Amino acid sequence: MSKEDDNKAIVGRWFTEFWGDTYNPAVVDDLAAPDMLLQYSLHEPRRGHDDIKAFMADFREAFPDLSFAGAADLIAEGDYVVGRWVGGGTHSGPAFGDFLIGSLPAATGRTMRFTGTTVLRLENGRIVEEIGLDDGVKALQQLGLIRAA
Repeated sequence: MSKEDDNKAIVGRWFTEFWGDTYNPAVVDDLAAPDMLLQYSLHEPRRGHDDIKAFMADFREAFPDLSFAGAADLIAEGDYVVGRWVGGGTHSGPAFGDFLIGSLPAATGRTMRFTGTTVLRLENGRIVEEIGLDDGVKALQQLGLIRAA
């Protein structure tokens, strides 16, 4: 297998076990570099295993049905893998204050469903960066944090 194939296999596992239907916290230790950067437009940047695990634990507690899935084949070139995805969930858990634009009170019952593209950089078989651009405006509108003009 080529380096690109190896990297796509690592990212495929990451997308399945970190972002998929069932979260496996051990995947962070298995696949992420110790100082990995996780950055999306809706959230504060996260760095390192503990911070990334805390982010996902809080996100999934607030959105217990949170799930993301691939919307196209992964593309790899050198140390980079790019993936398109669709996902979301229903806010049926505790208050959630991680969004940069505002917080949700407990169990709003609001559902978000949106798409995005993520670029991951790998070094020596470990994910060192995951930087995503998502349709955050759509998600925030669905959650009632912003209104359409």
